[in-house]
Amino acid sequence: MPVGEVEGARLKVHERILSRMTHIVPKCHKEDGMEERGLQRAAQLARHVCANHGSSNFERLHRLNDPLRPVQWRSCVVGDSEFEEILFEKSVGEGIAKITINRPECHNAFTVKTVEEMERAFKNARDDSDVGVVILTGKGTEAFCSGGDVGVRSREGYVGENRIPRLNVLDLQIQIRRLPKPVIAMVAGYAVGGGHVLQLICDLTIAADNAVFGQTGPKVGSFDAGFGVSAMTHMIGARKTREVWFLTRLYDALEALNMGLCNTVVPLDRLEQETVKWCREILQNSPTSIRVLKAAINATEANSDAQAMAGNSTLIFYATDEAEEGRKAYMEKRKPDFSKFKRLP
Repeated sequence: MPVGEVEGARLKVHERILSRMTHIVPKCHKEDGMEERGLQRAAQLARHVCANHGSSNFERLHRLNDPLRPVQWRSCVVGDSEFEEILFEKSVGEGIAKITINRPECHNAFTVKTVEEMERAFKNARDDSDVGVVILTGKGTEAFCSGGDVGVRSREGYVGENRIPRLNVLDLQIQIRRLPKPVIAMVAGYAVGGGHVLQLICDLTIAADNAVFGQTGPKVGSFDAGFGVSAMTHMIGARKTREVWFLTRLYDALEALNMGLCNTVVPLDRLEQETVKWCREILQNSPTSIRVLKAAINATEANSDAQAMAGNSTLIFYATDEAEEGRKAYMEKRKPDFSKFKRLP
């Protein structure tokens, strides 16, 4: 094909992708006179997707059999009881497991039960020798996960059926890190608070063009001083991590991509297709190589025991008046008043 025709074809693809991406403008940038910036952001996203459009070098080299073919999922039950707050599926004959937080009515915020069910599903995926990669996502297109459900948080923190306070999401974070198989976060909509930490803990993140990232904990009397700080600092650097945590701003998909919080951005309607494509590429490689490489990359971060210790400080903090003010303000739909708490020397 002549050069002119190639450029013309690329322009058409760019325009088509841009037309599908402008839906992010009303949500992220239309307010406060920022519609023009939002359109520019959508155009940048379109150029990114266009640059990554089509077959990869890997597909051409290995001649993968239609890497974009539809995947067939089957529902899985672990043990005697069915899952109530997650969906657990495996692809038919492909070695992919998918765990979906199934609480769209509250932006896929997790409870103690949600986390316990995710732990069961991840253990099953680890023990299944046919599974080589795991997708973690949220139900619907509005939110990947909005973190812990503040509505069920008590003065003691998150309490399970045994009435014993426990920060079991820390156990889940460690489990994902130590899982000897890659975990890919498939993010549509909001990944904020503890939900943002979950996507940080995953090995890779594929984001839809409507994805929004950020940490909101300090607004509601919460934080994650363990993996939520160490993983982010390792990923985007100390100064940017301070910005994310201290200012509690939200970042759109392109900003997150430029910061290094996600690996790529795709149109919302191609999110699962692209994520499955990445899974299939991983599954073509040596499983032992992938296992050792994951462990080696994680080993470059700080000691996991130190991260766990810092993470446990969250549980202790929940019992303070300061944390209680953040929780109560959220429940009462008012702005928290942290002015009464001294900034100690």
